[in-house]
Amino acid sequence: MIESKYLKDNVQNIQRLMSIPGLKDFETRNLSKLLRLSKIREYEDGETIIREGDNDPWLFFLLSGKVKITKRSVLISRLTEVGEIFGEMRIVDSMARSATVTADGPTVCLCVDTSARGRLSRTDDRDERLDFLLLLYRIFAEYMSIRLRTTNEELIRSKKTIEALRKQNAR
Repeated sequence: MIESKYLKDNVQNIQRLMSIPGLKDFETRNLSKLLRLSKIREYEDGETIIREGDNDPWLFFLLSGKVKITKRSVLISRLTEVGEIFGEMRIVDSMARSATVTADGPTVCLCVDTSARGRLSRTDDRDERLDFLLLLYRIFAEYMSIRLRTTNEELIRSKKTIEALRKQNAR
């Protein structure tokens, strides 16, 4: 893995963040805050980004490449779209990582250090910090809702398949 230093809140970096679909609702001042908590990480094919069971504080935005998500060595999903997030469940529930995420080819991520939230308090008033955190949690909720709907559809298909197999075996 190649990792940058924490990013600076300059115009060029803010414009890059504005091009990430998941960050389109952020105002410039909030993107500036996000940058102060962020690094860019580049991963090689097969490199582990998140390990199931770990307790790291990082939230990830996919900037390029693809990732595979596995649980107990079973493929759960692949993320391929720029701006998709992963690692948000740990941030929301504070539990250990529930899955492993590996790079599927060369992959670049914007990584947000959620343990560094205290950096915001030195320069921002309380209402601005709350607005920022609420917006971040809204993004989490939107992505988790999409994933839950997809999981529900997969569960329905699986239950129908199981029921059909039961009927075949009963004959």
